Amino acid sequence: MDQDCTAERELLEAVSRITTVSTTSPSDEEQNQPPAEISCQVRKENLEKDKLQDSNASLSPNSSMTTKELQEYWRNEKRQCRQVKLLFEIPSTRIVEHHLSKYVMYKVIILQTGSFDNKKSVIERRYSDFEKLHRKLLEEFSEEMEDVTFPKKTLTGNFTEEIINERKLAFMDYLRLLYSMKYIRRSKKFIDFLTRPELQEAYGCLRGGQYSKALEILLEVISLQERLTRGNPVSIVPTLCAIVVCHKDLENPLSAFEYGEKALSCLRVHTSHRYYIPLLETMITLAYELGKDFLSLQEKLEEWKARKDPVRVFTLKELAVREYVQ
Repeated sequence: MDQDCTAERELLEAVSRITTVSTTSPSDEEQNQPPAEISCQVRKENLEKDKLQDSNASLSPNSSMTTKELQEYWRNEKRQCRQVKLLFEIPSTRIVEHHLSKYVMYKVIILQTGSFDNKKSVIERRYSDFEKLHRKLLEEFSEEMEDVTFPKKTLTGNFTEEIINERKLAFMDYLRLLYSMKYIRRSKKFIDFLTRPELQEAYGCLRGGQYSKALEILLEVISLQERLTRGNPVSIVPTLCAIVVCHKDLENPLSAFEYGEKALSCLRVHTSHRYYIPLLETMITLAYELGKDFLSLQEKLEEWKARKDPVRVFTLKELAVREYVQ
């Protein structure tokens, strides 16, 4: 019995150390912590409180747990605390010749670590895209970028296999290094580099009435956006709403409603957001069409109107077509 208690205590101490490493101190990052990180911190604090309250008792959620069950419990707890981390791979390139220009396109695959759903995002960027990103980041993060090297241009040999392979490896390391720095990976400049060209294409299709093509691109982008912007869900609202518009115009009301619910959940405490009222109005229409509860949505709309001065509000589609207009 004493051996079992000792084993449990040692296990709990090890888990406490792991949790300490995987979380950040409130004074450093608390305001910018994603929900998953905050959850880990809360669990750690609760664990330490229990230790103080009863140093002689077992700290397991259930004192009758065996050591094996306790190990499995904490394994599950650690999984919940794990932050989403991304890997960047550049497996291939292609040379593009367009009129008088010639350049290399680098295929970038973005993978989520520890994921078994095989989710991955694929984008293509050229040297000049990486160069623009580097220049913009230097302007805002000069100190953080101090030791970050960037592959220089060469006067000749840019299209030789040797130079292309060297740059491929260099850009892969470059992206990994940028992502390892918290303030850079959360910056709009970095996120735009990974998503903006595809979003511009998708919104161009939407404005042209090519809803199927727009939807295909948007669904690819939203998957990456969600992983890049954890802790800032409001930033993906325009993309979610564009998906709602596409589904609605393609006469897929159920799918439109599902994505609308996601967007509304992101705006729960942001009712002054420009998308909030147009989204509510669209959701009321969809709910009525699907035979779902629309009265609660109608109440939210009336509450908002009672608090705010009447202003001109665009429809959801009108807002969507205005995004990424050059």
